[in-house]
Amino acid sequence: MNSILIVLPILTLLMFCLGLTLEAKDFLLVIKRGKAVVGGLFGQLIMPLLAWAVALVMHLDPIFTIGLVLIACCPGGSSSNIFSMLAKGDVALSVSLTAMSSIITLFTLPLIMQVVTSTVGQQVGIQLPIKNLLMQNLVTMLIPIVIGILIRYYKPELAARIAKVLSKLAFPALMLLAGIFFVQHKETITTNFSVLGFAVTLLLLVAISFAAALCYMTGLKKTERRTIIIEVGMQNAAQAIAIASSPFVFNDGRFAIPAILYALMMNVVLLTYVGWVKVKK
Repeated sequence: MNSILIVLPILTLLMFCLGLTLEAKDFLLVIKRGKAVVGGLFGQLIMPLLAWAVALVMHLDPIFTIGLVLIACCPGGSSSNIFSMLAKGDVALSVSLTAMSSIITLFTLPLIMQVVTSTVGQQVGIQLPIKNLLMQNLVTMLIPIVIGILIRYYKPELAARIAKVLSKLAFPALMLLAGIFFVQHKETITTNFSVLGFAVTLLLLVAISFAAALCYMTGLKKTERRTIIIEVGMQNAAQAIAIASSPFVFNDGRFAIPAILYALMMNVVLLTYVGWVKVKK
């Protein structure tokens, strides 16, 4: 099965669904609540550096190092908004952070991956066609987001109906994607599960700990802290898998293995965090 025929449509639909939930005000929240927005964006943008540090400490294989940094470069989509709502966080802040980080990282991701690939990948002959990556991000992410925003602006009721349907399909689609890649790379995943499982869990825990510390130092409210912790911890596995498996970019599903494992641990850890918040309240 050619997985790219599944992953690219799924990613495009997820980004379209994200666009359907966005309005102009979501991008302007930084004017009213700059400290919270900038803090959340900084936490997201520092993720690749944390991933690279974890990979170096654990002496990961170059392919898995690149894969770990790749998933760290892909901010979570609208799922983080749902988690923030469940945790009684600041949903408006969550939506704004999702919107801005998704747009910003479309351009920071290729630059970061270029640095990592040229530093780590040269020893094993890995190269990144950065122009292809930029074009793929434009077609599968930016354009669907913009189309969704335009439909939301001109046809809000239609946008709400479409988003309601697509939001129910998002998680099953992601699990289908992860299942396909698990079957295709079962042997590699099984062989490296203990090391990579620990690496992605360590990255996740370090990231949310960093986000929590950042929130405390900047004096943010509890609802803002919960939201930023979730926003920083949640990553877009579909985007990472699409880049890893795309014939126009890496064309190697092994780069997606850290993303698959991260998606699993991300849901376990953040659902546990949501449960802890509810019990504490």
